Amino acid sequence: MGSLAAADEPLPPLRYPPARRDGDIVDDYHGVLVPDPYRWMEDLESDEVKEFVRAQAAVSDAVLATCDHRGRLRGQLTALLDHPRHRAPFKRAGSYFYFHNPGLLPHAALYVQHGLGGEPQVLLDPTTLSDDATVSLSMVGVSDDAEHLAYGTSASGSDWVTIRVMRVRDRRLLPDALSWVKFSRVAWTRDGEGFFYSRFPAPKDDDGASDSGIRTDVNLNHEVYYHLLGTEQSDDVLCWKDPEHPKYIYTPEVTEDGKYVLLSVAETSEPVNKLYYCDLSALPHRLLGTNEMLPFVKLVDEFEAYYGVVANDGTQFTILTNKDAPRYKLSRVDVDDPRSWTDVLPEDDKAVLESACAVHGDKLLVNYLSDVKYVLQMRSLVTGELLHDIPIDIGSVNGISGRRADSEVFVEFASFLTPGIIYRCDLSSGVPVMNIYREISVPGFDRTEFEAKQVFYPSKDGTKIPMFVVSRKGIHLDGSHPALLFGYGGFGMSVTPQFSAARVVLMRNLGFVACIANIRGGGEYGEGWHKAGSLANKQNCFDDFVAAGEFLVVAGYTSPSRLCVEGGSNGGLLVAACINQRPDLFGCALAHVGVMDMLRFHKFTIGRAWTCDFGCSENEEEFQWLIKYSPLHNVRRPWEKCAAGDHHRRQYPATMLLTADHDDRVVPSHTLKFLATMQHELCRTVERSPQTNPIVARIDRKSGHGCGRSTQKIIDEAADRYAFAAKMMGVSWID
Repeated sequence: MGSLAAADEPLPPLRYPPARRDGDIVDDYHGVLVPDPYRWMEDLESDEVKEFVRAQAAVSDAVLATCDHRGRLRGQLTALLDHPRHRAPFKRAGSYFYFHNPGLLPHAALYVQHGLGGEPQVLLDPTTLSDDATVSLSMVGVSDDAEHLAYGTSASGSDWVTIRVMRVRDRRLLPDALSWVKFSRVAWTRDGEGFFYSRFPAPKDDDGASDSGIRTDVNLNHEVYYHLLGTEQSDDVLCWKDPEHPKYIYTPEVTEDGKYVLLSVAETSEPVNKLYYCDLSALPHRLLGTNEMLPFVKLVDEFEAYYGVVANDGTQFTILTNKDAPRYKLSRVDVDDPRSWTDVLPEDDKAVLESACAVHGDKLLVNYLSDVKYVLQMRSLVTGELLHDIPIDIGSVNGISGRRADSEVFVEFASFLTPGIIYRCDLSSGVPVMNIYREISVPGFDRTEFEAKQVFYPSKDGTKIPMFVVSRKGIHLDGSHPALLFGYGGFGMSVTPQFSAARVVLMRNLGFVACIANIRGGGEYGEGWHKAGSLANKQNCFDDFVAAGEFLVVAGYTSPSRLCVEGGSNGGLLVAACINQRPDLFGCALAHVGVMDMLRFHKFTIGRAWTCDFGCSENEEEFQWLIKYSPLHNVRRPWEKCAAGDHHRRQYPATMLLTADHDDRVVPSHTLKFLATMQHELCRTVERSPQTNPIVARIDRKSGHGCGRSTQKIIDEAADRYAFAAKMMGVSWID
């Protein structure tokens, strides 16, 4: 665990490394000249960028060395994570497959057991795939006959995936290897002889190593292929491409009856898609012997709404959609008569229809989100009528695993104070009963010591925003507690109650109050809530988050000097924009893998898909939205705005920016350019700067946007960032 630094150890002198500023790079955006002096940081492989990263790491290491709770945090996190964890099983041909980590293994392994009472066996352990646990499993697909497993591996957290195939019965690895796969799934045909998947064309400099390092070039010309087991990737059948629309992303899926392959077509991250289908039963055997693409029928060929197929009975398709229903509904169409749309389950007045799973023949297990709380119901697939309410605690349904061919369904549940329960619901008796199949128990965690509640607070424009507040029981609201405020607010993604070992340690050993604000831009109340925090309305997200901080101060939970804000990705943008706009409100900021350059994000990897939420600087009106809040372009010296004699209180909070060298979702240059800008503007060019709070970066190696990290990497990063927050806000350890 390492020796602990003294509690009063001072910060080292903060000498930020110089970063070259190129004054020649000035972009003209619709008549507005915008300098970009750190454009060179976009070349992540350059020696100059590598040297800048090394120099910044030395600064952050020196600061972290003085953070006296770092070792204790690492020890407590390790102890709390050392317990068995399971995910819900899925069934194929009488065999059950599930992920399980017995404790502190770097990654959960995929297990198989034959029958519910069968002996579990390790099918694939990702820990064996690399010496340093930096290769992870990113997707799996088991054939309907349970004979073969196709699995995708990712190196160093990259979005690039390599698909391989294993024979289940003897764990024999087949020679199949598929490269340049990204944003795909494995969709087996019913005969088990092969599967559909999506990939990008290999780049011109293809050396066969898609995951060897970071690539920032824009991803274009997605294609769908069919791979026949035992053949070379070069022999795969091209099923669909559309060179006229190079930005389209394709997701193939085979219906449970095996009759159709579906193709969902997206262009951005917005919840809208086109929907195509192809009748596999009308095709030649094995999809071979033709050089023509599959004859997909375009059921929906406009980007007007979201369409997700839930089930089909022959040509009758039941579809989850937000067409004229921002809180979603279930509709049905006969694909032989594409004008025959009817509603099966109309939109609810208040709750959002999160998902629907067809199970046990003609039943539907539907999952609603009502005021950020889940509601489960069993309904008729035929009529949509309510058959049974299925009571669950306040928390999150993280997965539903079931098929129409089976009489059982598994439901995965967690909450702030429930580490995890997997329910098995037997549907054969008529009345569904939720029995606990597996329950995660965390030694040393006593849920009765804590409480979780939901509050509603007004935002700047009066909109009521929900927020969860989790803390030790019986705290006094005297403004003395450190608080951690988390938010996301984008892309229609809902932030729902989840268990977090790190949050438990913060509450138990550092006295934190943990708060999760369900700000606009998310999907907590459907598409209306999402759109109220996107495009021209993006400022609402920042106003909502700032209002959450103000509420916590006024209500007596905390004070500005003890309020830490945290968010990742779009949430990293959120944190960065809010400390630009209200630096006085926060004592510490932790911004993970944030989108910081709102004028150029669309030029890298899949960033172009985010224009649905942000807009694009190439459009004059949208540029005017973006330039007002882009973190990179709005760093200001707060002391220049304040009254005389008030300088000591007007600086940016202590800030840690987190990124990783293999993040090919939000490329690291976002964080590097923002870091250099903050240090230059607030510190390096100001004699005796009032900015005494540190501005540092934690740049992880052989990691990506967050997925696929080993248990140890997760522990180390959490210990570092929360030890930094505790040090900066003067928080004492509680044994």
